[in-house]
Amino acid sequence: MMKKGTLLIVICCLFTQIGFAQKLLTVSSPDGKIKTTISLGDKITYTVKGYDQTIIDASPISMTLSSGEMWGKNVRLEKETRQTINQTIVSPFYKQKQIKDNCNELILNFKKGWGLKFRVYNDGVAYRFINYRKEAFTIRNEEVKYNFTDDFPATVPFVNIGRTKDIKSKEMQFANSFENTYTTDNLSKLDSNRIAFLPLVVQAKNGVKVCITEADLESYPGLYLNSINNQNSLVGILAPYPKRSEQGGHNMLQLRVKEREDYIAKVNGAREFPWRVAIIASEDKQLAQSDMTYKLASPSRVTDYSWVKPGKVAWDWWNDWNIYGVDFEAGINNATYKYYIDFAAANGLEYVILDEGWAVNLKSDLMQVIPEINIKELVDYGAKKNVGIILWAGYHAFNRDMENVCKYYSQLGVKGFKVDFMDRDDQEMVEFNYRAAATCAKYHLILDLHGMYKPAGINRTFPNVLNCEGVFGLEQLKWSPATTDMVKYDVTIPFIRMAAGPMDYTQGAMKNAAKGCYAPINSEPMSQGTRCHQLALYVVLESPFNMLCDNPSNYMREKENLDFIATVPTVWDETKVLDGKMGEYIVTLRRAGEKWYIGGVTDWTARDITLDFSFLGKGTYKATIFKDGMNAHRAGRDYKKEEVLVTADSSKSIHLAPGGGFAVKLEKQSE
Repeated sequence: MMKKGTLLIVICCLFTQIGFAQKLLTVSSPDGKIKTTISLGDKITYTVKGYDQTIIDASPISMTLSSGEMWGKNVRLEKETRQTINQTIVSPFYKQKQIKDNCNELILNFKKGWGLKFRVYNDGVAYRFINYRKEAFTIRNEEVKYNFTDDFPATVPFVNIGRTKDIKSKEMQFANSFENTYTTDNLSKLDSNRIAFLPLVVQAKNGVKVCITEADLESYPGLYLNSINNQNSLVGILAPYPKRSEQGGHNMLQLRVKEREDYIAKVNGAREFPWRVAIIASEDKQLAQSDMTYKLASPSRVTDYSWVKPGKVAWDWWNDWNIYGVDFEAGINNATYKYYIDFAAANGLEYVILDEGWAVNLKSDLMQVIPEINIKELVDYGAKKNVGIILWAGYHAFNRDMENVCKYYSQLGVKGFKVDFMDRDDQEMVEFNYRAAATCAKYHLILDLHGMYKPAGINRTFPNVLNCEGVFGLEQLKWSPATTDMVKYDVTIPFIRMAAGPMDYTQGAMKNAAKGCYAPINSEPMSQGTRCHQLALYVVLESPFNMLCDNPSNYMREKENLDFIATVPTVWDETKVLDGKMGEYIVTLRRAGEKWYIGGVTDWTARDITLDFSFLGKGTYKATIFKDGMNAHRAGRDYKKEEVLVTADSSKSIHLAPGGGFAVKLEKQSE
């Protein structure tokens, strides 16, 4: 028979364990509208509530080491630290000159040298793991799961695996370019055989939307999400570390993974892991306005970035070097690029890019240049006209000789690189991107990471990284079928992909197809939607390093449009999304110095937008307005330019054709 004293001890221990299992900690946003509750015990879960609903239901958090140890199982809290962060971040080369960073933070340190950090903002929640150990180890997996209270609709970009039929193979899906249109369906009906890359959006009740992404992704694989059959959940998937790779892919410029390790990441000492981010918006326009990714990124590691120069780029590849009205044969040769340089100089463009073709094909050696190109001659020619030269580089060619390539071409006077065809985001590739950014910064080279996943904050950590792709950009209309709906995509990406940072979308087409008129033509490509839709994208989309995709000959026939494109800024002092609905339309206001710009685009539904100029304050402004012409619904190139005087008391109604848009430039005339 058990003695009373023994029974009392057992009961006390039992209640202690139950109490521990039910230990709850809460963190709220500064405005009190969003609250996260963390439950500690035999496992860790967190719940997010706000806007009179449970936005994320109890969702587990854990990390499993290769040793079998699990962070997040039978946890024993050692220390709890709270603070309110309220600071201003200087943000060069961004959509705002300064960012207000205000959140409440909770840091939980557990026995055995690991922890969790939570931050709750007025527009979302983020958490990350922390490692305090000095010794090296490997991580087998991280458990990331988002449970929702109902079968909500989700808008997701599945990896584009081309023609392969082996969609159940995760390895086939890990090798992707992070470019695809969006699929919208209920969580339970999403294809569980396909993985989705980030960001993506889940629509909760009453119009509340949750944009799931990650930030401060460094030396760690990128996160994918996968649906679960007939469940209201998304579960995380991370690519294992490459064990064996072979050169191959596009023109032998890639490394294709042939075998992977049984772990996802190597850890060499104390560090913090990527943020798991849920941006929460009660109105769609708040998603397009969000700065959470930038705020959560590591601060700049470039002490002096005064040499970094954002700007516009005359681009050759999309228009297939198809200039005309010249007395030489256009192509990849010095005569063609001098023409591009002359065009850039005449219109105040900062750069000309030499895209693929200047280096000897199939050699993966950037020191071998084709005989038709003399880079030093082009650099010197451009320098006399204040036009910098940017060089395209395939991933493997750049990676295998990075230090030498950067040093040599920097000394030659080249201003930067556009690196392409990484097409992976395992730990090895993520580390390459940071190494490329650091090496380019060392030699004062700007960097455009094409063939890349979403930026996830690297543009804050290395301000010389002016742009990243990770977007189904206009280049797709050189080959995509007529069923591709780029117009709808254009009014979706500002609310999803753009929440992760700037993107190399490459707008600016002068051949514009109204609905039903588009066809893919490689050497004479066109856009979908109207001319003003293209103009407006220079205001709506964020690209500090922004291409003019069409050829100089076409632009020079469209002087009014060229003047607007060439002079619209690429970085901003202030940005505000005035209105919008994901997948339907967006209207964005931006300021650079004393000039204001407004851009708006719509899907294939015609709309009437009324602009309220009350933001102007005192004085009279000249408004230069580009709007869809009366026949833009039939001839996409049809537009009308008008100039009117406006004040803060003025308003203006603008009609947008199907697939249309408008762009406004406001310049102060008097006090």
